[in-house]
Formats: sequence, C-alpha cells, structure tokens
Amino acid sequence: MLAIGKSEAAAVDLLQRFRDVRSYTDSLCEPLEIEDYIPQPTIDVSPPKWNIAHTTWFFEEMILKHYVRGYKVFDEKFGFLFNSYYNSIGERTSRDHRGDLSRPTVKHVFAYRKHVDEAMARLLSGDIPDELRELVILGLNHEQQHQELFLTDLKYTFSTNPLDPVYREGFAPSEKTESKIGGFVEIEGGTHEIGYAGDAFCFDNELGRHTVLLDDFSIGESLITNGEFATFIADGGYGDFRLWHSDGWDWVRENRVSSPLYWREVDGDLFHFTLGGLRRLPLEAPVCHISYYEASAFAEWNGMRLPTEFEWEAASPKFEWGLRWEWTNSAYLPYLGFSKAAGAVGEYNGKFMINQMVLRGASVVTPPGHSRNTYRNFFQPNLRWQFTGLRLAK
Repeated sequence: MLAIGKSEAAAVDLLQRFRDVRSYTDSLCEPLEIEDYIPQPTIDVSPPKWNIAHTTWFFEEMILKHYVRGYKVFDEKFGFLFNSYYNSIGERTSRDHRGDLSRPTVKHVFAYRKHVDEAMARLLSGDIPDELRELVILGLNHEQQHQELFLTDLKYTFSTNPLDPVYREGFAPSEKTESKIGGFVEIEGGTHEIGYAGDAFCFDNELGRHTVLLDDFSIGESLITNGEFATFIADGGYGDFRLWHSDGWDWVRENRVSSPLYWREVDGDLFHFTLGGLRRLPLEAPVCHISYYEASAFAEWNGMRLPTEFEWEAASPKFEWGLRWEWTNSAYLPYLGFSKAAGAVGEYNGKFMINQMVLRGASVVTPPGHSRNTYRNFFQPNLRWQFTGLRLAK
C-alpha cells in the first residue's frame, strides 16, 4: 500500500496536513461557475464535481466507516456514485457517465465534504494508530493526484468549448521554461539502485528497491521544446510512417493527428489553448500534451530514443525535472517482490500493470510536496491530456 517511517509519523501534524490538502482542493474550485462542475466531454476526464466528491468518498469509505464507531454515512447512494474502480467495494457509476450526474447538486457535494471533514477532524484529534495514519496519508496523496487531475481534466473540458473559456486570467503554467536548453549529460555504465528508499511516503509501485545494470548512455539535459517539435512537424513527421510504431501510425491516421493537443494555427501563427485562454505558443517552452506515440516518433526522427525509466531515475540528479511528466521507453510492470495489499487499497496500482507506459518526474500542475524521482506515473500510449513531454537519450 505505502511506506511511512516512524520518524515521519512523529513529525507530521496529521490534522493540519489534512486541512491543508483539503483546503488546496477548495482553492482550485474558487474560479469555477456552477455550470463548470458537470461537463464530461470524453471518458478519460472527470468533471470537477466528481473529482471533489470522489476524494471525499475515499476518506469516508476507507477510513471513517472502519475507524469511527457508529459513523453515519452522509448519503447511502454516494458509494455507488463516487467509487472509481474499486471492485471489492461494489458497483459504481460507469466511468463515461460521470458527467450525466446533474444531481447531487454542487451545493450538496460541498455539504458532503464538510460532513466528512468534520468527522475526520474529530478522528484525527485523538490517538492515531499507525495503520490509521498510513491510510490517512495515502488518502492525502490520493487527493493530491486528483488535484492535478482536476486541472488537467478541466483544461480538456474547457478546450472543447468554442468560447475558449478562461479558468484563471493569465494562468498558463505550461509556458514556464527551463533555465538551460540543449546539451547532454553523460552517465557512466554500471550498477544503479532503483526504487524508493527512506522513511517518508511512497506508493507501493515504487517499492522493491533493486539493482540494475546499465550501459554507458547520454540523456538530454533539457526537455524537447515547442520549437523543436514544430520543426519535426514541418519536416513531415506526422506523415512519415517509418517513424511510428504500427499502433501509433494507426492512431495518427484514425484520429487525424497533426500536432500536440491544444495547438492551433491562427492566421499563420501558432497558438495553444491554456487554462488562461488561447495564447501564442512559446517556442522556447517544453512541448506539452503529447502521447507516447508522438514522443517515440520524435525520438526516431532525431535518430535517438526515449530513456528507460531506470536510466531516467539513475540520471535524474544530473538535470532539472518537474515541468512535464516525461515519457519513458519502459512498460509499466511490477518491481521484483511487489505485492498488493489486502482489501480495497490493494486495487490502487497493481491491477493497472498492463498495456501502459511509465512516465517519470512531475508536472507544473503537480501539487507541492507530491513529487520524487522514484515516482512512477503511467498511462496508455495514446493519451495526452496530461502535461506530458519528452527527454531524449542515446
């Protein structure tokens, strides 16, 4: 499930941390109008209302129902409405129908959050056994994941609106640039330790620290920029089948893909849609919202490749990271010795270890305190609504 050492457990004021994380979610909601909470234009994104209700459901279902004697759930129907993928807990709303829920109202969902927050505050004001502390910290990290999803999902939803709505004026984090562009870092081959080691929190898929043997390799000191990717496009990159995996080439043709998600050409100039509205594309910023297929094709066009997740982790102290989730050339598989926890929390990561690729790093919308170089994110190779980019290796 997770790892948390006694030193961290003693140092953390868990109630204050709970309040801080929950308050950050509330702050993300501040710019929204009621109408913004419901739309779901595609199966891969969830409406804001569902995201904030689901994270609340996690604390009620996983903690309050088991640790508070006589706890009364806020609404018996919410277990069905806001369960995500926990089969061991029961039936749930279909993933592609989350946006159909005009009821419960947004007001009712915030009343739900208040009910659960008050119950959690009472629980965390008393003695906290280690097992409970671990579950709470898992729940907080789960909510931080959904804080990022809140923004990535909302950006996609807003992008389908012909009015190009603004979430926050001037809010365009993908335009942040790196301090250094270009060059490669040389990494000497040999044995490297991979996986989490320490006393703080980590997810179960980071555990099983082990030794890998790597050959000498070079890795980009910086991420590929919009300008570099625009050159790939101008050179016919999306039209050259030789650069693409077979599945990727099928994806390009079937979906008529010709640029990263959110790019638009307006009167001969390149723009991109952001949470601050439609803005001119900054060519010096790292490319964003690309699929694994696009990242791999770009690397092939450059005569290079994507790093493996082990190369990325071994080299990560040598470069800046954190602006993009970076595609690697590694399939999402368990480390040796991985085991799923008993009960519902055992469904958190393990059952997704098939047909997905690993991304490393973090992104500009990852919440503060929710990144480390052993973090293993993962998505199917066609998805690109996350803040994804690439770094080359050779």
